[in-house]
Amino acid sequence: MTAPLFQCQQVGMRFGSRCVLSSVSLSVQAGDVLGVVGPNGAGKTTLFEILSGRLRPTQGQVFLRGQDITALPLHARARLGVARTYQSPVVPELLTVGEVFKAARQAYRPFLTAHDAEWAARQVGLKVPSDRPAAALGTLDRRRLLLACLLMRKPSVLLMDEPAAGLINAEVDAIDAILRFAAQEMGMAILLVEHRLELLAALAHRVVVLDAGELIAQGRPDTVFDDPRVRAAYFETQTS
Repeated sequence: MTAPLFQCQQVGMRFGSRCVLSSVSLSVQAGDVLGVVGPNGAGKTTLFEILSGRLRPTQGQVFLRGQDITALPLHARARLGVARTYQSPVVPELLTVGEVFKAARQAYRPFLTAHDAEWAARQVGLKVPSDRPAAALGTLDRRRLLLACLLMRKPSVLLMDEPAAGLINAEVDAIDAILRFAAQEMGMAILLVEHRLELLAALAHRVVVLDAGELIAQGRPDTVFDDPRVRAAYFETQTS
């Protein structure tokens, strides 16, 4: 069996006496989409902080292509091909779209060209003038801009935290298309935290469910979402 492109093994996180994650293991192959779901406070954000390198776990390990990267910080993982987006699409509001692309192209070596940025903008469907202030972009175009800045570096792993947040249904379709391109055409391994389960059901090859810091279920979306433990922990706690 082929070794996973990206994985964590027995990852745990404590803040003092409080256990936020307990022995979580998961893996994802190149070209696959792994959904991560759970109620608020389940540990999803903490897991992404650990996977991206912003936090170091109190136990367990993180691997990329079989290499132990547990001790590497966020910027070192980014250079190795681990990219991340956040729930809120925050952009540098004092810069124009073109200046944001330039900053991303020159963030670290090898520097990329304007053609790389143009290619990435086309792939995500970003069609705005380069002199438009980033602050003037709507939510979808902000997400497109941030994703284009990541995609032009051609990362191997993409960690996405609620990319559909704040979008209407027609805009969610655009995110769906971008993620399909990233996984199927670029071969990225994608880990996706998302509350819009219809997006996960359409995209994810597998889903893992966290509850109170523990992984309680994993498998195909249709099977996992019908699991009584998942329904009790997740669906029955939702108020919207």
